[in-house]
Amino acid sequence: MTVAAPTLTKVPNYINGRWAESRAGEWIDVTNPATGETIAQTPLSDAAEVDAAVAAAAAAFPEWRRTPPEDRIQPLFRLKQLLEDHVDELSRIITQENGKTFTEAKAEFRRAIENVEVACGTPMMMQGYNLEDVARGIDEMMIRQPLGVVAAIVPFNFPGMIPFWFLPYAIATGNTFVLKPSERVPLTMRRTFELLDQTGLPKGVVNLVNGGKAVVNALLDHPKVRAISFVGSTPVAKYVYARAGANGKRAQCQGGAKNHVIVLPDADMQMATQIINDSAFGCAGQRCLAVSVAVTIGEAQKTFRDSITEAAASLKVGNGLEQGVQMGPVISPQSKSRVESLIAVGEKQGAKILLDGRNSKIPKYESGNFVKPTILDDVPATSELADTEIFGPVLSLIHANDMDEALAFLERSPYGNQASLFTSSGAAARRFRYEAPAGNIGINIGVAAPMAYFPFSGWKDSFFGILHGQGRDSIEFYTEEKVVIERWAKEHSRKF
Repeated sequence: MTVAAPTLTKVPNYINGRWAESRAGEWIDVTNPATGETIAQTPLSDAAEVDAAVAAAAAAFPEWRRTPPEDRIQPLFRLKQLLEDHVDELSRIITQENGKTFTEAKAEFRRAIENVEVACGTPMMMQGYNLEDVARGIDEMMIRQPLGVVAAIVPFNFPGMIPFWFLPYAIATGNTFVLKPSERVPLTMRRTFELLDQTGLPKGVVNLVNGGKAVVNALLDHPKVRAISFVGSTPVAKYVYARAGANGKRAQCQGGAKNHVIVLPDADMQMATQIINDSAFGCAGQRCLAVSVAVTIGEAQKTFRDSITEAAASLKVGNGLEQGVQMGPVISPQSKSRVESLIAVGEKQGAKILLDGRNSKIPKYESGNFVKPTILDDVPATSELADTEIFGPVLSLIHANDMDEALAFLERSPYGNQASLFTSSGAAARRFRYEAPAGNIGINIGVAAPMAYFPFSGWKDSFFGILHGQGRDSIEFYTEEKVVIERWAKEHSRKF
């Protein structure tokens, strides 16, 4: 007896408050990175479907912007509770399509919920200011008004959290919103939008269009889209920023990273090892704040090298839904191949491999995209790996003679997303905080991820724009300032 294969889930778009199967002629497989199993299909939607979503958002905007801010945040309060109620389900979806462990996925959604909570404070954060009598009988005020239709293009590595750097702030300030998730991980946002559908948001306020570059270009070129938020690699961030700017749009574009940590000899080595190990290999190194290069100073070279190698070697790698697994696979076979080829490049260019995670096979998951933790020692400053974003579980070790040399190494990097220091010295910490050329700074912190009420910063080739995601920056990004100057003639015929 032949049993028919189950029908694959075709991920729909969400436009004007309705789910609709895409008319796309091409669909791509969504695979579980741990098993290699195809679990869904994503449509490569076309410009016409983007236009339908933008049209719905544009139609919803006039009434939504007239809705008082206090009323606009009520659906966010309901969304916060729905996310809380479904956090385990959503976390499992993340693990199935992204590969990170269930614990990591759940921590990710805690960050998403945190942004919803902060956006509920929009009525206060959106306030302007005023001054009476700027001249005799004349008052002046600054008010904030929403832009209109805004869009976000988000990556695969945090399918639950990163959309929430943008979505709740955009709609709370009175804009309407179009989201393009990564085509590799569409299921998390599909389920999230099912929950959004239960919050009472009017039709057209939030929309979701799945797809690839055609959807990105359609959003960048659409005359009714006023602002673009993007997170991804630096080359694509530059492309999005330039094309958005050429079309007169606001843009905030988070790019790639090559994050450094400096380890001083006076650091608590046990604590530093544990925290840096979690940073470098958590989420299989696929996060923009992962430590990628450890710069050791003085005697820290040997003590840290030995302790981090031992800690990394002890990590349990496997399917993130299994108990006790501490690191999952990378996102795709192509990513696995790229990471392993970069390890080979580092070795060829003079690095010593202390721990080699290539050609990893996990029992029961031989088809998974696994690269175990890898540590490269004495990576030459001239090596490609010194500046290349590997985006995998690879930590490079470099030695510096003093703080001056270590900071000079950070200064040469084209990226400036995060930099961290491990030390017991307040003076060293203050100097590092003052001089380190990065937007997110950690002192004895391995992942300097800002809370939702602070901006997710970034410098150099790690960010293009002025206003970042999260917090007050989001409020400013999604509103434009209007200055009103008023004078009223006295009414001599009436007495009050």
